Amino acid sequence: MRWAADAVSALREGARVRLDYSAQSLWRVDRLIEEIRREGAPYAALETTLRGLGAYAGEVVVRQTGAEWWTSGGEHWIRTPDGRLWDPVDEARRCFAGDGSLRLLCRDATGGVRH
Repeated sequence: MRWAADAVSALREGARVRLDYSAQSLWRVDRLIEEIRREGAPYAALETTLRGLGAYAGEVVVRQTGAEWWTSGGEHWIRTPDGRLWDPVDEARRCFAGDGSLRLLCRDATGGVRH
């Protein structure tokens, strides 16, 4: 997904954060969102960034499980091979609100998939 690639590029260039589409990289993403939240940045200023970070987490799950992106009415989800739907973009928003974790979403989404 293009949003994920844009987020990876922006973080590499702007914040010097390298993301490699691994589940471990989502620790860094969660911490980054937490730091931004603590700095008091307004949500409106970060909406596009959060969408990109959520898409990045979704791509991590897609690459690890063979999930597919689903889109409807402007919303984006991933569907894992076991049929479950996940909303990583909303999870990024929840992280910013202090009530979510992209790392845990990935863990839960990949936990039921046989490799």
